[in-house]
Formats: sequence, structure tokens, C-alpha cells
Amino acid sequence: MRQQPVLSVISVIGTALAIFLIMVVVMLNQVSVAPFAPESNRDRFLHAKYGSIKMDDGGGNNYDSNGPYSYKSIESLYKNLKGAEATTAYTSYNISGNVNVVGEPPVKIDYIGTDADFWRVFDFTFIEGKPYDEAAVESGLPQAVITRGVARKVFGGTDVIGREIQLNYAPFTVVGVVEDVSTLATSAYAQVWIPFTVDHSSTSIWNGVMGTLSATILVKDGVSLEEVHEECQRKLDAYNKEQGPNNWNFVSRGRPYDQEANSVAFSSNNEPDVKGERRRRLIVYLILLIVPAVNLSSMTESRLRRRVSEIGVRRAFGSTRSAIIRQIIMENMAVTLLAGMVGLLMSVAFAYLADAMLFAQPFSSTLNPPKADVSMLLQWSTFLWALLFCFVLNLLSTGIPAWRASRTSVVNAISGRQN
Repeated sequence: MRQQPVLSVISVIGTALAIFLIMVVVMLNQVSVAPFAPESNRDRFLHAKYGSIKMDDGGGNNYDSNGPYSYKSIESLYKNLKGAEATTAYTSYNISGNVNVVGEPPVKIDYIGTDADFWRVFDFTFIEGKPYDEAAVESGLPQAVITRGVARKVFGGTDVIGREIQLNYAPFTVVGVVEDVSTLATSAYAQVWIPFTVDHSSTSIWNGVMGTLSATILVKDGVSLEEVHEECQRKLDAYNKEQGPNNWNFVSRGRPYDQEANSVAFSSNNEPDVKGERRRRLIVYLILLIVPAVNLSSMTESRLRRRVSEIGVRRAFGSTRSAIIRQIIMENMAVTLLAGMVGLLMSVAFAYLADAMLFAQPFSSTLNPPKADVSMLLQWSTFLWALLFCFVLNLLSTGIPAWRASRTSVVNAISGRQN
């Protein structure tokens, strides 16, 4: 690098930009599947955001109906699973509302309704107080858990346990304060959480088949997702048999989905194409690797032309072709790793500073833009991906030039000619 500073700097910049682009694409996918609080157990999650019903009108015509579940259906299909640590039911979408104390201007927030198991499935960090319990949910008590940010906006501090807020002008007692949650935690995100039974307008829906709720299952340690999925299928079959003459049946469409399938599920009436999504990502990665590799390969060959005499002398003193190839590849690997670290840091900085634009969700119902922090972006898998891409890029850009340099005859190499 000291002998050829200009080419080395260009090579480092080119490699860093290539890794930067690849890692930005990786992070876009990673934030939807990588674990972070309060969804630290994503590898043990199974989701059923919507349900699908196939109905027969009696005349041989079938119709599909898709939407959130009622609590009765979630209880029948996904609660009390042998392989599950807990199953939670919560409002399937964020609701925009107003929060204030009496006499003060309202603050716009996102809120959802949940059951008591919500606080077992997701790992929130409580600053003050504790979550509402099963008794509060069953009784429909107007209790609320709020975030640190809401507590500061409404009360000016977090010492607010037992105080009253007005949520859409209805009184609620604050029982807990948690750390702020990013909208990238797609299942757990809200700014205010209340028992879903408080909303009396949905009582009739709650006791029916379809409703306003989604479910997330936390699978026990040591139990595979496939085992719990099969258990859910058995409960689905039993539930459909119980309905008998109702002329309708729940259809699974592969539900419940693991975190990866849930992140690519676009509509409730189609099963997510996980394999197709993986193929598309692979094609993108290959394009982002091959295009810069072709350019870097020409720069590598240009550097090697200036070292032909050195290679000839080494060959004359008994160095083998394989030894020369290994050294050239390892030298370039050192440069590639340096550039890869620069590219990785660039990608993390860009994702952190441009998170609202980069992670924007086109159909998001939240009031707040997505917010990413370093703990979400810097996972062990991120480093492993970066190392893998550095290694592949190095092989693609160095392999052919190294092979050609090693094939140069000793006489031509010493005289400075490659042919």
C-alpha cells in the first residue's frame, strides 16, 4: 500500500463502497428478523396476524374472508399450547389517539390493547411500576402502561405510577412506565398499552369468530418451531370440526408464521413466498458483488503488473505458483478487510442517521417514523455477513489476476514482461 498509494486508496474506497451498499441492503432485511428488545426472542416467535375463513354459501360457491381474530378464536387456536411458554393476543394494528392530563393540551400517541401475557412474550424494560395483570384484563380495568417519552411529555417526568391520564378523554390509571420502543419492533410497538377488554365497542366482535386481534406465540426453549406449528395445525383441525354445520372453516395458509415469514407476508389471503424472497435477495447480493469485483479486478491486475519482476525473482528462487497465488490473495484480503470495516462503519452510520428514510414502512399506521439504534444494527450476524462479503469479493477480484501472474514464465517475469 505504501509502494502504490494511489491505486491502494482507490482500491480501498471502491471496496468500502461495495461493502457499504451490500450492508445497507443486509440491514434493511436484518432489522425485520434480528432480535432486539422488546422482541429479543424473535427466533422463538410464531405469529398469526390475520386469520382466513373459507365459506360456502350453500350453492356451491366458496368465498374467502380475511382479517384479525377474535379473542375466542385465538384462545381456541393458539392459547394453552404444550410447546409454548406463552401466547399473547393484542390489537393487530396501532391506533392513533390523544393523551393528556386534565386541563393540559393533548399529545398524539399510538396505542394498542393487549392481554396480560403480552408482557411475558415481549421483554420490556420497566423504569417504574409493573404491567397490568390477568385480573385487570378480565375486568376491563382502565389501566395503562406508557413509555418514558409519553411520561415526560404529559407529566414532565417518569415518577407517575398511580396518576391519571386521559386517553381519548377517558380516564386511565398509569401502572407502569417502560423504555421507548422503536416502530421497527412491529409486533410490540406502541406508546401506550391498555387491556383490550376496555374497548366496550368491540365486545360483540370479541365474542365472535373474527375481531381486532393478532397473536404471537413464544415457543419454549428446546422445542422446535415445527413442533409447535404442528400442534397449532391439530388445534385448527379440531376447532373446524367443532363448527360442524356453520358452512365455514378456518384455513391455515401456513400460519402461524416464524419471524422471517411474518416479515415478508404482504397480504392475509396469500401465504408468504419465503423462498422467492431469499432468491431475490441472493440476486441483489450477487449483482452488488460482481459489478465492483470486475472493477477491482482490473485495479488488482494493474498493481500486479508493477510487481512482475518481483514475482519472477521469487519464481527463480523456487517459489511455487500456489505459494504466489496464496500470498497475492492474502495481501489483497488484508486490504479488503480494512476496506470492509470502513464500509461496515459507513453503512451503520448511514442507517443510524437516515433511519426514518431508510426503514420507512409504506403501509405503516404509526404516527412516529422508524427509529434504529446501534444495538439493532450491530449484531454478530452483521459482522459475519461483512466478513463473508469481504472474502467473496476478494476471491472474485483477485483470483484471476493472481492466477495470471503466477503463470508468467520466469524469464519474462524477470525482464518485466507478463507474456
